[in-house]
Amino acid sequence: MNLVDFKNMNRDLVKSKGFLHFSFWLLLYFFLVLIDKWDYPTWFIMLRHLIDLSFYVIIVYFNILYLIPTYLQRKKPIAYLLALGLFVLLLSPIHVFSLLMIFKQRPDDAEYILNNKEIISLINLFVALASTLYKILTDWLIHQNEKMALQSQNLQSELKFLKSQINPHFFFNTLNNLYALTLKKSDLAPEIVLRLSEMMRYMLYESNEKMVPLEKEINYVKNYLELEKLRQGEKFKIDFNIKGNLGDQKIAPLMFIPFLENSFKHGLDNQIKSGFVNIDLNLQDEFIELVIENSKPPSIPIKKSDKKSGGIGLENVKRRLKLIYPKKHKLQIIEKPHSFRVFLNIKLN
Repeated sequence: MNLVDFKNMNRDLVKSKGFLHFSFWLLLYFFLVLIDKWDYPTWFIMLRHLIDLSFYVIIVYFNILYLIPTYLQRKKPIAYLLALGLFVLLLSPIHVFSLLMIFKQRPDDAEYILNNKEIISLINLFVALASTLYKILTDWLIHQNEKMALQSQNLQSELKFLKSQINPHFFFNTLNNLYALTLKKSDLAPEIVLRLSEMMRYMLYESNEKMVPLEKEINYVKNYLELEKLRQGEKFKIDFNIKGNLGDQKIAPLMFIPFLENSFKHGLDNQIKSGFVNIDLNLQDEFIELVIENSKPPSIPIKKSDKKSGGIGLENVKRRLKLIYPKKHKLQIIEKPHSFRVFLNIKLN
């Protein structure tokens, strides 16, 4: 947004607020005129309430534009109350005198106003305090809206950052696998390229949405597992079972991949002769339940690279779950003597 656009936006905002204020005072004026039960000519009633409204306008805007910024917003409540009381005390006699001027041909009514001048002062004070309450509430609402907008912006920025950390990690692993197969001149290399291209299309173009169809996310998982099956060979058992009907549910993109990556990285990749990865996905109308269990060797060698980056995927997905599904998910990671087990339950919106 350039400077001209910013100025135009501010000008439009000021015009809009000015119109709303003018409309409020105009409606209030006609309301006071309509509910007036005094037996006076219409022009007289309109003039009397025009005088009242003029003093209300002076009180409200002097309070909002000067007294509140000068005292209340500077944390001087006592000075503010004294200044507000003094201002109403000085303005009320002028208000009473203005009314007496239009009632000078009606002595009885003028005497009534004099006898009730304290009520006029109290009404003026009430108008002043009401404008203070209005200012406090509107400032609070503006602050809350700005706070929510900032939190939303920070949330989206953090989610994009966390998701961007997932993508390169997987692709580097897959490219390494593809490189190994091309060195062996394996016939599996073309199939890997095809599946990898489908996954890249999903990650680059479709996973940028906040939510994606669950069907596409599952297809992504299937491609991922097929790549792992090609890489691992027949000595390892990889099962993927889906229970339930696949409807029109949506889910945050790339939510399952870090768990799958860990099941292979810390499971099968460390096995020598045999191993397994079992994935069960339970689909219901209101929730999704994912259970992953993988074998592990008695002792897992720890590499320096694992110390630096081994927990990034899991920490990312935990953070994403907290941000996207607050109090709507349950995650359990259980380490057994010969296996790891991940249980994830997500309540769908």
